[in-house]
Amino acid sequence: MKLFTTKQIAELDKYTIENEPVSDIDLMERASLQITGWLANRFSTENKMVFFAGPGNNGGDALAIARQMADLDYMCEVVLMNFGKELKGSPAMNWQRLEKQGKVKLSSLTGMNDFPEIGSTDVIIDGLFGSGLTRPLEGLPAEIVREINTIRVTNKNTVVAIDIPSGLMGENNTGNIPENIIRADFTLTFQFPKISFFFAENEKFVGNWEVLPIRLHPEGIAQTSTGFYLTEKEDVQQIIQKRLRFGHKGTYGHALLIAGSYGKMGAAVLASKACLRAGAGLLTTHVPHLGYPIIQTAVPEAMASVDQHDSYITEFPGLAQFSAVGVGPGIDRKSNTKKALAELLEKVKSPLVIDADALNILAEDQLLLDKLPQNCILTPHPGEFKRLAGDTENSWLRIQRQIEFSKKYKVIVVLKGAFTTVSTPSGMLFFNSTGNPGMATAGSGDVLTGIILGLLAQDYSPENAAIAGVYLHGLAGDLAVLQKSEFSMIAGDIIDFLGRAFLHLKPGAK
Repeated sequence: MKLFTTKQIAELDKYTIENEPVSDIDLMERASLQITGWLANRFSTENKMVFFAGPGNNGGDALAIARQMADLDYMCEVVLMNFGKELKGSPAMNWQRLEKQGKVKLSSLTGMNDFPEIGSTDVIIDGLFGSGLTRPLEGLPAEIVREINTIRVTNKNTVVAIDIPSGLMGENNTGNIPENIIRADFTLTFQFPKISFFFAENEKFVGNWEVLPIRLHPEGIAQTSTGFYLTEKEDVQQIIQKRLRFGHKGTYGHALLIAGSYGKMGAAVLASKACLRAGAGLLTTHVPHLGYPIIQTAVPEAMASVDQHDSYITEFPGLAQFSAVGVGPGIDRKSNTKKALAELLEKVKSPLVIDADALNILAEDQLLLDKLPQNCILTPHPGEFKRLAGDTENSWLRIQRQIEFSKKYKVIVVLKGAFTTVSTPSGMLFFNSTGNPGMATAGSGDVLTGIILGLLAQDYSPENAAIAGVYLHGLAGDLAVLQKSEFSMIAGDIIDFLGRAFLHLKPGAK
């Protein structure tokens, strides 16, 4: 799915109005009906709805929803924020419709003395400011937001934000004032999620978000270019290759995994198993001498290549026979290991995925970054990326840094997190839509490296291997959590459910 900036979404609204064609007030009505349906399905008529409406289109939505909810026999109150701006256009028309309907209590809020009483079972609907906001809230709007947030905590009211929590910007919130942003339990957004919804620091404002369709014009969507995408099931279904009836193990590639050291052989085992479960035809795992009996016993399907050193990696086998190479899980950071990695970067011709300790070696000697093969895949967690590329103030700036890093070094970066992001040398960035908190467990990253390596071995392009690998990793975790729980899941569970993840991607599967 394409993702757009708030400015682009406003242009898509305009395109829809002009080319469907549909009037602005009718498009607002269409969008409002989606939220009305959602509210009616979740709350009973015993819940009073208190709408806080601003002077713009977000407030216009709130006014329309209040009228629609009143027609469904909900008790509704509208509090119109008044700080000198006159209602115009569609918001003004919706105010007139409310007055004509006569079912909703209407009041104006010109100062905090006008703030209404909120009952403990009331549902607060935030329609103060939408995605067009360009600067932090201050003055009366900020006071209203702070009071709503206080009441939410004190009375335990449910707060539902229309399109975006008031005070939150759709992309860059650098310099924003957290206490002046609505803290919603639910955010109901139109057509596309806002990019800021994917950032950890904004979860406390956005709560649980849902995307409601409002039928923006498909031609406008198709014609609007973007650098941001959300990876969904249908996207990955188009990537996954069909297995050939007459294929054999050689058809599906020979992967080389360089992994493990004293005390960290579990990383090698997990990555090896994941690589094979992802479909690689053959796997050779290069391990220190002490790892030989471990890898042969734990992963009998893999072949073992044994390093001359007993405890850590100092070399790698000849590369000509391998269709893809993975390096990093559990290899430690000994000086001879660093030399081996530097040599590998110079000699490898096959697609390469780099993880864990190999990333830490790159961070310690950043001259090695200039040796990275084009289109190789780096899979850092936020701490590793910080060491590689430097610190940033927030998630928006971090993904900008991620994109810059990919473009500068011509590599693919898989930045792991709740919505793992994949950036490409061309400057595109893909947010992943699968995964859950149960996957925040030791070895989960090693499993991801193995999955990506397995796909690379089968001749998936590096970009597709990264995008599909991340999605499958999260999907396997989502399937595992249904049986294991977020508290009890371990990395091996992700591997165990990887087969079901592939089945889930078959046409017709739910």
